[in-house]
Amino acid sequence: MRSTASVLISLAAGLGGSAGAGEVAFPGESNLRASVAKVDITPPEGTKVEGHPRVTHGVRDPLQAGVLLLDDGKTRAAIVTLDTLAAWNEMVAALRAGIAPATGTPGPNILVAASHNHSGPGYAGNPGWARDMVAKIAGAAARAAKDLRPVTIGYGEDRIQFSINRRKVINGKAVVRLNPDGPNDTRVKVLRFDDGRSLAPMAVLMHAVCHPCFFTWGDNVSPPHPNGYPKMSADFPGEAQRFVEKVYDGTTKALFLQGCAGDIRPNLPGYPYRCADEADIQWAGCDLGSAVVRASSRSLIREELAKRKPYYPIRSASEVVELPGKEGPVRAELQALKVGPYLFLTMPGEPMVEFGFHIEAAIADRAIPIVVGYANGSIGYIATAASYRVGGYEPGQSRLNPEAEAVIYRQLDHLADRVVGDVFESFSKHPVKPK
Repeated sequence: MRSTASVLISLAAGLGGSAGAGEVAFPGESNLRASVAKVDITPPEGTKVEGHPRVTHGVRDPLQAGVLLLDDGKTRAAIVTLDTLAAWNEMVAALRAGIAPATGTPGPNILVAASHNHSGPGYAGNPGWARDMVAKIAGAAARAAKDLRPVTIGYGEDRIQFSINRRKVINGKAVVRLNPDGPNDTRVKVLRFDDGRSLAPMAVLMHAVCHPCFFTWGDNVSPPHPNGYPKMSADFPGEAQRFVEKVYDGTTKALFLQGCAGDIRPNLPGYPYRCADEADIQWAGCDLGSAVVRASSRSLIREELAKRKPYYPIRSASEVVELPGKEGPVRAELQALKVGPYLFLTMPGEPMVEFGFHIEAAIADRAIPIVVGYANGSIGYIATAASYRVGGYEPGQSRLNPEAEAVIYRQLDHLADRVVGDVFESFSKHPVKPK
C-alpha cells in the first residue's frame, strides 16, 4: 500500500511535470548567472550520530549537500547547504579551500550552512567520511561552475504548522515545555532561480525555523523509539527537499537554510516531548514541502514575475569578531551576503528565535532579510540577554555572556552597511569600524 505522502507527491509531480522540460516559458535574462549541484554525503552504516548521540544501523534516507553558485559578472559567491548538525569551523575551512579553486569563488564569499540535523554524523570523529565529503562537495561545485546560466529570482513566503517554542517561564524560571504561546517564526521564505527554459525552477532555496530533531529521543518512554530513531536520516529538511524535487519531476534541486531555531522544535508532545514516527515526518515533510511549492509557484504568476529585477549585484562582507564569553572571548564569524535585494545575514551557532525578529526589523526597509543560523562556524547556543534572567537550557549551555547579543546586532548592522550600498561607508575605500 502506498503512503499518503507518496500519493500526495505523485499528484503534485503530475502538476509540476505539465511544463515541458524543453519549453521556453518566459524570459530569464539578467546579469546574474547561477548553477546548482547536489551530492550524497551519507556516511558508512553504523556511524554514530550527533545532536542526540546514538549508534545507528542503516539509513532511512540519504544525507545531501547542495552548492548554489552565483556570478553577477564581477563577483562570484556560493551558498553551500548540508544535512549535518553544524557547520564546524574545520569543515568550513576545508570546504572553502576545496570550492574556491574549483570555482574561482573567493573563500570569504562562500557561505556554508548546516540544517542542524540531529541524525547525522560528527565531523572531527569521522575523518575518513569528512575527507570524502569535502572532496565530493568540491567536485560538485566544479561541475556547477561549468553550467552557469542567466537566471532571475522569484521570492515568496508561506507558513508551516509543525514547529513550537520549547521554553516556558514558570515562577520566574524557564523550564522545558512545549509552549504554543511562546515566540515562534512559522514563516517559510523561498527563493526560486529560473533560467526561463521551463516552468520548473533550476533551483529552490528554502528557509525555515525549527530544530531537525524529529527522530531523536525526548522522554525515553514514548513508543515506538524511546531511545531515538535507530537509523540515519536527514530529518524534516531532507524530507521537504525530496518533496519539492519530486513535484518538479526531478528537474529542480532544492536546498535548505536553517533560521534562528535555538528554542524552536517539532511539536511532538510527551514528557516533555517524544520521538517521531513515520506519520510525523511525513506531516513535516509534506507541510514544509507544500509551503515551499505554494510560494514558489505563486512567484511565477505574471504579477509577481513583473517584480523580478533585471540586475542582481552580489556583495559580500564577513568579519571574525570576539564575543564576550563566560570563560573569555569567543571568536565568531559573521557574514552579510547580498544578491540583488536579498540579504543573507549569518551567525555561527544556535540563535534563539528572537534574534531573527530583531535583525529583520532593523534591516527590513533596506533589503529583504534572510537570517541564517548554524553557518560559517559553530559556537553553540546564542541566547538573548533577557533569557539569562530566567535561565533555562539555552542560556545555561551557551558559551556566551548576555552582552554578546548587542555585539552581534551591532556587527551585523555594520556588515549590512557594507553590502547594502545605501550609506556613505559602502562607497569608501577605508570604511570606519563600529565603536
